Amino acid sequence: MDTAYPREDPRAPTPSKAGAHTALTLGAPQPPPRDHLIWSVFSTLYLNLCCLGFLALAYSIKARDQKVAGDLEAARRFGSKAKCYNILAAMWTLVPPLLLLGLVVTGALHLARLAKGSATFFSTKFEDGDYD
Repeated sequence: MDTAYPREDPRAPTPSKAGAHTALTLGAPQPPPRDHLIWSVFSTLYLNLCCLGFLALAYSIKARDQKVAGDLEAARRFGSKAKCYNILAAMWTLVPPLLLLGLVVTGALHLARLAKGSATFFSTKFEDGDYD
């Protein structure tokens, strides 16, 4: 059983040897497009805010399918979309907690400054003559 990709249709007519030609590729060969599948699985499992990780996984799988089918331009487009969704998922999941942490720290510092200034108010001792 042949498992090689892309599969050729055995019923397709074979080209004749008289019309055969050789194509030369000029320039350096481009690396295969990246599908970012591992990153997408991580985003789906851990950073799946608003289902962006799942969208990244879907585009990664499409990119891998197109790469296997031999359509490198479509694989590059889908891989680029998967990368964008992975970045969005990471930013939307990690930035809000960091902002919240920053707000908590600055709020605690502000409250500490207020408490230091009002400590003299709470340490004042009143005498009985003050209530008359």
